[in-house]
Amino acid sequence: MRPTLLLFDVDGTLVTTGGAGRRALEQVFSACFGREDACSFALDGMTDRAIVRAGLTAIGITPTEKEIDSVLAGYVRILEAEVAKVDGSLYRLHTGIERALDVASGFAEVALGLGTGNIREGARVKLSRVGIYQRFAFGGFGCDHEDRIELLRCGARRGAEHLGVSTAECRVVVIGDTPKDVTAAHGIEAESIGVGTGRYSAAQLLAAGATAAFPDLSAPGALESLLAELH
Repeated sequence: MRPTLLLFDVDGTLVTTGGAGRRALEQVFSACFGREDACSFALDGMTDRAIVRAGLTAIGITPTEKEIDSVLAGYVRILEAEVAKVDGSLYRLHTGIERALDVASGFAEVALGLGTGNIREGARVKLSRVGIYQRFAFGGFGCDHEDRIELLRCGARRGAEHLGVSTAECRVVVIGDTPKDVTAAHGIEAESIGVGTGRYSAAQLLAAGATAAFPDLSAPGALESLLAELH
């Protein structure tokens, strides 16, 4: 059976965080620059570095790499506190995720990883709250590259190394909730499974070019699509 790498997006795909990420961004920009409004744009599908770069540009500050690093370091500290205080009814795993991870992890040929615009520490904070960060042995993160295609490429390479094979030998599947996830999957010639658990419906994700799309991973056919070459 062909080795399979599953790269999961975080926000909107694995979890809903009750707005903790946006609030942490607003607070760090307020603390550093006195501007809570720096990131007044849709964040869906953007990498953390791209978000901070756009936020700095929006308030007239030259977005140097050093400045972006400084903002992100402050962001993670604030994110810890914001995530901890979100009510449990607002902070949750999406339907079907836990079972999908359980089933997929039962196959020795499958490697579970992250493919997310979050920097690694941001992903750790968000997923630790719901107890699944340790389920992912590797990932491609927003701290690896600002471009989503390249961070997915990093994740796929690490996943192949984890299985002890080459990337070319693997079936790579990106699971995400935005058209940007779909586009990035195309960029590394991977399959993409869209989930309508964010702002976009399954139909919209199919229209964006997803290989398959479902309302969530509990929907009929979703697990079969995720593990298509292992049955």
